[in-house]
Amino acid sequence: MNESKTIVITGGAGFIGSHVVRLFVNKYPHYRIVNLDALTYAGNLENLRDIENAPNYCFEKVNLLDAGALERLFVQYAPDGVIHLAAESHVDRSILSPLDFVYTNVVGTVNLLNAAKTHWSGNFGGKLFYHVSTDEVYGALGDEGLFTEKTPYDPHSPYSASKAASDHFVRAYHDTYGLPAVVTNCSNNYGPYHFPEKLIPLFINNIINKKPLPVYGDGLYTRDWLFVKDHAAAIDLVYHQGKNGETYNIGGFNEWKNIELVKLLCRLMDQKLNRREGESEALITYVKDRPGHDRRYAIDAGKINRELGWKPSVTFEEGLSQTIDWYLENEEWLKHVTSGEYQQYYQTQYTTAHAS
Repeated sequence: MNESKTIVITGGAGFIGSHVVRLFVNKYPHYRIVNLDALTYAGNLENLRDIENAPNYCFEKVNLLDAGALERLFVQYAPDGVIHLAAESHVDRSILSPLDFVYTNVVGTVNLLNAAKTHWSGNFGGKLFYHVSTDEVYGALGDEGLFTEKTPYDPHSPYSASKAASDHFVRAYHDTYGLPAVVTNCSNNYGPYHFPEKLIPLFINNIINKKPLPVYGDGLYTRDWLFVKDHAAAIDLVYHQGKNGETYNIGGFNEWKNIELVKLLCRLMDQKLNRREGESEALITYVKDRPGHDRRYAIDAGKINRELGWKPSVTFEEGLSQTIDWYLENEEWLKHVTSGEYQQYYQTQYTTAHAS
């Protein structure tokens, strides 16, 4: 597979996006990988220090709401493909500010679709618009059952509603204009470089600093957890082998109730930090529940396994242990993120360097 391609990866400075960028840059040296990111609060170029000088990598600071900038980017790079990960993704933030999610996740996606449609029009051969979405668009499950690719959409938060809308627009552009497109819906990701507002990195950071561990409601909310490197590998497979117009669910076959996950995390952290057993668990604090909190998500990832041969490479315990080790070995990164210093990296690395 030595065919040369140019692929734009949006949100490539974010958590999942940085893993996808790294994988593609290292695995496909004959590809040109263009990382497009607005560098809002969760975008962190320090995530990509190890590949930022690779000859097949370039970064463009672009906001998806700037349709003119997207037009210029498509003219400059003439991409063969787009892997669209850029999104506002934190449910709590969506409850506080729904319009931010409408603008970025819906309008931003449509702007990107328009740029792809305009520049690929009349020659869709070899082109692909790959949209990365979430299992939260399906709503909530009871005690039984799994989300499949045929599960009706039933979003319950402003975040999941905005992602559902963007999914619909991608499929509408495929059906209306013939735009080559695939959509994947994934379960909760975890792993290195995760911004510490989400459960696992937040609690790792709090345990390190002996701060309270705030658990919503009764702690019995259930999620399916997917190691981010396994997700990146799945994205690679779908991009290269997925069928045009199809949807693939990507899950970890890893259901955990929040309180059980937190207790496992506490045990592993106590072992790795040489603390007495139960010391971190004593930090657990139950807090008022989140509005519209979905009780259970679980994904049936059978289709991507059957058709493309993908399956998770690690158990949750293995992946969680690797994740904790990474955070303990990269406390400087964690300090930069929690203090806000990481936001100065673009200014130092790109603006200053290019001016000199």
